[in-house]
Amino acid sequence: MPDFILYNAPQSTCSQRVRYVLHAKGLAFEEHKLDLFTGDQLKPEYLAINPNGVVPSLVHRGRAVTDSAVIMEYLEDILPGALRPEDAFGAAKMRAMMRFIDEVPTPAIRVPSYNLAFLPHYQAMTAEEFQAVCDAKPLRREFLMKMGRSGFPEQEMNEALGRLERGVQRMATWLSDNGGPWLMGEQMTLADIAIMPVIVRMDDIGLSSMWAETPAIQGWLDAIRATGAFTDTYYYGSLLTEKYPHLKTAKPELRVAGSGL
Repeated sequence: MPDFILYNAPQSTCSQRVRYVLHAKGLAFEEHKLDLFTGDQLKPEYLAINPNGVVPSLVHRGRAVTDSAVIMEYLEDILPGALRPEDAFGAAKMRAMMRFIDEVPTPAIRVPSYNLAFLPHYQAMTAEEFQAVCDAKPLRREFLMKMGRSGFPEQEMNEALGRLERGVQRMATWLSDNGGPWLMGEQMTLADIAIMPVIVRMDDIGLSSMWAETPAIQGWLDAIRATGAFTDTYYYGSLLTEKYPHLKTAKPELRVAGSGL
């Protein structure tokens, strides 16, 4: 059995940041790709690893570590590298950034993602099937219930876009205050990797206009895309537009402001 086994999904933003850390550290790992729409994450054998029924989960020498932010820090703990400042204050500053990222833009990007790409899957369910899926996901139950089988309403969409805009503004402030090219200056940290999937997803579904007036963010995106770990992380099928080609010609700014698709 390999030392590291990653249970994840190609398009899962939380999975993407863990994959990036694994590749950045040059770690060999066995990847199990779960099909979230067929319910792989709700099967008893996976729930025994992660009772929350979400991805990713990392099994290291037979012991499971869950939650993407926790996994990223765990990997840095067991294999210290250059992804976390060595001084306590710098590490605390990085963790505060990660807390903001996990509380503001990360949950917000799920709303347009679900309405633009994932909603048809739930629309095809009966009311009973949909309720069963919601009840089986303790960390996502309320989120899915708000979406329902008709999509998030305009108010929810506008709130999500507002949170994404605040995330972009905060990111711009970090880059400006610390001089770039990374959020904390010259050193890439776990904070950069934490926000990476949000910015990549926004760019993929046509929301990059939010940083049109902030070239530093586009420069940051270009820089992280140029890393070897990025290429390995975003293999084909990791972007929504690769699985749902219609998104390439969609008008996200207009569609997410309305209800449903």
